[in-house]
Amino acid sequence: MSASIVLLGLLAGALSAQSVPAFTVAQKEAFLREAKVTKTHEARKGITGTRRATLSDGTTTHDASIQTIDERKSHFQTPQGSEINFQDSYRLNIAAFRLGQLLGLDSMIPVSVERQFSGKTGSFTWWIEDIQMDEVDRLRKKVEAPDKDRWARQTLIMRVFDQLIYNVDRNAGNILYDKNWNLWMIDHSRAFRRHHTLQDRKMLDKCDSELLARIKALNEKDLKEQAGAWLDQEQIKALLIRAKLIVAHFEAAGPSKQYSYLPSR
Repeated sequence: MSASIVLLGLLAGALSAQSVPAFTVAQKEAFLREAKVTKTHEARKGITGTRRATLSDGTTTHDASIQTIDERKSHFQTPQGSEINFQDSYRLNIAAFRLGQLLGLDSMIPVSVERQFSGKTGSFTWWIEDIQMDEVDRLRKKVEAPDKDRWARQTLIMRVFDQLIYNVDRNAGNILYDKNWNLWMIDHSRAFRRHHTLQDRKMLDKCDSELLARIKALNEKDLKEQAGAWLDQEQIKALLIRAKLIVAHFEAAGPSKQYSYLPSR
């Protein structure tokens, strides 16, 4: 092989590495806030007016999901019945991401920031790379994860998180899997209800021990600092009450209902 071919190969590798950098969470936040929107189009799935946007800062190009919905209704009819104090808001995508940071769920909830778009304020959420399918496709195609135990542990984390935030809209379309079978939770615009009870205690089968410790450590001060711009006082109060219920549930269940998946801090 000639030296020129080797050099071209090295340059191509370097350019490829520059085009898809390994961003930190802070760098993703900065990119989402500051990069220029070059084009947008309707997202393939979803009912909340979600758009997919391509962003560029002159060096890196990456996509984001944009939601600007921000609705509140005293009563709202759902397939499950009438809901009081209904909310469907981009704000809750950001709150879920910020709470996920407190709980160590960086690898399961994408970065989401607040930003103006077409005269409206909304959430810009990092578009997950290398998605192979969502849960709808997995079930339809009857595909099983190659590591069933790892998949199950991620699923259990999702179920605990959804009980914590009282997510009324965890459907199969907002559970994504990348090529490494990492589970990603997206679209939390209908979460953080103000209920002081758990939505479905039966979902609390097992819990990662580190996640349980972080839920137990949640407090009003940290939640206000991390997510107070997107959650009101009643939402924070309800979340802390549910956190105590989750902790009490698993402490009563004993060590056999805990396992390890998340890294310790």
